[in-house]
Amino acid sequence: MEQCTSVEREVDKVLQKFLTYGQHFEQSLEELLHCVGRLRAELARAALQGTSLSATLSLVMSQCCQKIKDAVQKLASDHKDIHSSVSRVGKAIDRNFDSEICGVVSDAVWDSQEKQQQTLQLAIVEHLYQQGMLSVAEELCQESTLNVDLDFKQPFLELNRILEALHRHDLGPALEWAVSHRQPLLELNSSLEFKLHRLHFIHLLAGGPDKQLEALNYARHFQPFARLHQRDIQVMMGSLVYLRLGLENSPYCHLLDNSHWAEICETFTRDACSLLGLSVESPLSVSFASGCVALPMLMNIKAVIEQRQCTGVWSHKDELPIEIELGMKCWFHSVFACPILRQQTSESNPPIKLICGHVISQDALNKLVNGGKLKCPYCPVEQNPADGKRIIF
Repeated sequence: MEQCTSVEREVDKVLQKFLTYGQHFEQSLEELLHCVGRLRAELARAALQGTSLSATLSLVMSQCCQKIKDAVQKLASDHKDIHSSVSRVGKAIDRNFDSEICGVVSDAVWDSQEKQQQTLQLAIVEHLYQQGMLSVAEELCQESTLNVDLDFKQPFLELNRILEALHRHDLGPALEWAVSHRQPLLELNSSLEFKLHRLHFIHLLAGGPDKQLEALNYARHFQPFARLHQRDIQVMMGSLVYLRLGLENSPYCHLLDNSHWAEICETFTRDACSLLGLSVESPLSVSFASGCVALPMLMNIKAVIEQRQCTGVWSHKDELPIEIELGMKCWFHSVFACPILRQQTSESNPPIKLICGHVISQDALNKLVNGGKLKCPYCPVEQNPADGKRIIF
């Protein structure tokens, strides 16, 4: 973080100089243009009258030329100063950041350079779609000749269309989507549809007594949710008593809080992404955040490996040489480490449950087999290795 702050200070200095010099240049140019304009008018008038240049006009012309020369010299001097400041930004980056970050991970991670580039481009495009920057994503696809199927884009297009409507406080598209996906949402134990109806009801309440009858009629939409959301429905019905006095001055003023709109956007994004098989955060943003945590540790371990000349320690392309704690936000699936070999299980080395109930890795099982029999390392039960069952978390 300190490195970023140091570079940011240098960038701020450059931006400040750009702003200061820019304002000064504009003012100087305006004055010069005004001066040249007056001189041009005087010369045109003298030419029409057929008179020779007066001493005064010659002096004004000399002064104007000198002003232009001084302005050009000042511009060149300031440009040199800005160039020097920009070069200091580059030096600050070189000083605070390791330029050999790419060398931390072996090239063997990627099948080919082309595959690496395509994967990165696809991750960037997916991130842009997820952020609603559709035109930028389309432009990137065209310039990189990346072929993206319509089936890939469609969920993001629909998601952004509905979110844009929610930001405009338009619940129609979201309600239509929630009703059409009611059963899958119920299977996810989602309360999205109820929250949308609830927010629409509150929106009607905000209209005052004139909307009371419409709000009462709309309350019929709560009937399917009465069992699970009885308390919330009671609160909304109770608020009708204060409608003529104004909800903003009643015990139910919290219903008018604008935070409900931000909450419904988060709920819709989470549930819609879960239903459509998308991650709430783009893979690119997750990878970037994880990389910021992991890179310093990986650079340190790489330096140690090179110093001790033990290059064979880190040879697996799908496994890191050390465990890096990224926090609960980056836990996407269960992980099992074999208690015998102290290694994390994988597709090629899955966890195996023995008949006695203990779990070890496939590699550990193979090493413990003796004479066609396996003795559990934790209990004296002897068993056939073929009786072990693979566990899928």
